[in-house]
Amino acid sequence: MAKPVTMPQLGESVTEGTITRWLKAEGDEVEIDEPLAEVDTDKVNAELPSPVAGKIEKFLVSEGSTVDVGTEIALVAAEGDSAAVDAPPRENVADPAPTEEFPASDTEAQPVAGEESPAARTSRSDGNGRGDVEDAETLRLTRSSPVVRRLAEEHGVEIAEIPGTGTGGRVTRKDIEGYIEELEEREEYAPGLQEEREAFAEPEPEIERVPVYEGDRVEDLTGIRRAIANRMSASKREAPHAWTMVEVDVSGLVALREREKTAFVEREGVKLTYLPFIVKAVVESLKENPVLNSVWDGDRIILRKRINVGVAVDLEDALIVPVITDADELNVLGLARKIEDLVRRARARNLGTEDVSGGTFTVNNPGSLGSVVSTPIINHPQAAILSAEAIVKRPVVIEDAIAVRSMMNLEVSFDHRVLDGGAALKFLNAVKSRLEACGPESSIG
Repeated sequence: MAKPVTMPQLGESVTEGTITRWLKAEGDEVEIDEPLAEVDTDKVNAELPSPVAGKIEKFLVSEGSTVDVGTEIALVAAEGDSAAVDAPPRENVADPAPTEEFPASDTEAQPVAGEESPAARTSRSDGNGRGDVEDAETLRLTRSSPVVRRLAEEHGVEIAEIPGTGTGGRVTRKDIEGYIEELEEREEYAPGLQEEREAFAEPEPEIERVPVYEGDRVEDLTGIRRAIANRMSASKREAPHAWTMVEVDVSGLVALREREKTAFVEREGVKLTYLPFIVKAVVESLKENPVLNSVWDGDRIILRKRINVGVAVDLEDALIVPVITDADELNVLGLARKIEDLVRRARARNLGTEDVSGGTFTVNNPGSLGSVVSTPIINHPQAAILSAEAIVKRPVVIEDAIAVRSMMNLEVSFDHRVLDGGAALKFLNAVKSRLEACGPESSIG
């Protein structure tokens, strides 16, 4: 008997996905966990493993189609009568999306303490089975995907006016497109905005190309490079960036690491770098300055309770940001082990979707590549990102005397809608104080 394969939920707030490519053909045999299709969402690019073994009977969705989570996309004639267990999606290691570099989960509205969620309010009925219409509209708005909200904004329509066919009345991309087509038929679409109507009805204009000269090499964008480009462009468009920097005297930290690094690697099996000390100082400072651990949500700011720190990892041809979940619960040793594991698996292209999801703050480490000053782009929709630069020895003035010290620059880029320079500097100075408090006799715990 054929068993349906459904679109998985690749992230806690992902509501739809696009079948970019089928990796099998109808009639092919497929094993459990064998890649069946490549799926693209606004959060991650992933391979969809088959939840059952058998023969592919029929594809229900064509390549390029975008469907809701839970939609049946294929039928597989399963071997035997045993029930199939859904297999978790496996990330396409050749085509990951950054960070979540930019997790879309941070865009989903969350109820604040003491406030009833929109879903709970909507579930109440006024006796006629209709419930609260206003709350239903709120639910559709809060659960519509970033892609849908962007499409609605581009074409000047209100999501609240559109009947949703998705789960819980959520408005999907097809709902938006169908709504606009219906308005066009009634000649009501965007009155007075002829240019928008033509732009929607006509194909996308060709990309304006630059000249290519003899000897030039043209490289097509990889999936991960395209995702990075889209995420970074969206971050700069959406969030008004501001930037500030402090200098940190880490001479004591340098002495501590020199004292401990050999014994540490022999005892723990991982190298002792400066990054776990920096992340530890960051998470403790985020507890004191929670506005840095927040997101902008239209007409409100959501301060995240959990501190999930993304650590940027350079892959030579790309950048990916694996996430240390609940980083505030780890000591320096725990952070060192977690960072080493994530970096190793990132460079082996062996990260799962759960490894790049749910970040609330990002630490960039360009200093490992020799950078001394940088202006990082925010890992949208997070509120801020910190860059730790190279540690260099230079002369500084201490109590009217010149001394050679190990100095490091720390910068933070922040969303100026969420916070101002004073809050950013208060956070940076808290990180600075913690790092400068480290000395050769400090314990690593």
